[in-house]
Amino acid sequence: MPGRLCHGVSVDQGGAPPVFSASAEMDGDHLQVLVAGEVDMATADTMLQTALREPAKRITLDLSAVTFFDSAAIHALVRLAQQFPGTLTVLPSRQVRRVLEISGLGEQSWLRPA
Repeated sequence: MPGRLCHGVSVDQGGAPPVFSASAEMDGDHLQVLVAGEVDMATADTMLQTALREPAKRITLDLSAVTFFDSAAIHALVRLAQQFPGTLTVLPSRQVRRVLEISGLGEQSWLRPA
């Protein structure tokens, strides 16, 4: 389809299913990033770089399949929110929403209901 670009990355743990994956699809000026699994200090930068790989005016960060989200992930998310003020939308999993609420970020305008 014209105007669309897809790319992705996953981290494999031997024979086990990947514990992290991030993929992105560009549609015009809107980048949709789908993240699944555990976002921690080993994978948070990959999540961030996946979101920054293509120039975009709007970003939707779909974290609905994220099972673990630590302080490194929060830091990457805050950096992304600073880079895309007013144009970032985050779709959290229940776990991500809970971590963001505990960290004081539960009322951010970019955060949608879980």
